[in-house]
Amino acid sequence: MSAEDVLKARSEQQPATPPQPAGIVLGEDGIARCWWCGDDPLYRRYHDLEWGRPVDDDQRLFEKLSLEGFQAGLSWLTILRKRENFRKAFKGFDIEAVARFGARSVDRLLADAGIVRNRAKIQATINNARRCLELLAEFDSLAAYVWRFEPGGRSRPAVLDHAALLQIADSPESKAMSRDLRRRGWSFVGPTTAYAFMEAMGLVNDHLDRCDIRTDVEKERRQFRRPPGARQQRT
Repeated sequence: MSAEDVLKARSEQQPATPPQPAGIVLGEDGIARCWWCGDDPLYRRYHDLEWGRPVDDDQRLFEKLSLEGFQAGLSWLTILRKRENFRKAFKGFDIEAVARFGARSVDRLLADAGIVRNRAKIQATINNARRCLELLAEFDSLAAYVWRFEPGGRSRPAVLDHAALLQIADSPESKAMSRDLRRRGWSFVGPTTAYAFMEAMGLVNDHLDRCDIRTDVEKERRQFRRPPGARQQRT
């Protein structure tokens, strides 16, 4: 049964519930979710089926790092609504293809109203693809590299409620990842951007404790096979 099927079955069986704690919103489908996805259907689907579920696909990892860079100064929902346009414009975020982009590609992207037309962010994405190829020559995969920075359990809050999550903008591990990527010549990869990437790609589970999706995500994380060569980076 897919994650989507599990959520549908759960919503059909959900009994009446008391008022929800801070940071939890009960949808009309009976599913309790983190507050930030609101009632936008696209955002809810992202929250339920993507955010926090572990990823080891290099193309998806590079896409997310790139889109987090484009998000700087904007909301993630703005980027999410443009994500398909970004995928088309950046050749599906194929790392080798983006690394070959030149001046004509930059001009094409600056004329594309379907994406965020910011020259610095566009050039950073192309540069990061080239730096990623260098990284792949050292590691077996981008996944093996980023999963080295997965936090250990002892560094995580004992209870992840709304107040606790609001205190987390970055972490020692995201600072280490950011520092190392910038040392390698990447840009638009600050500690906060790196932490948002870690949240989305499942290196941490930041669904709140009373969010109905948290248990599903934690189960996927337990079953997830870390990439070969991925060892925790000590910070």
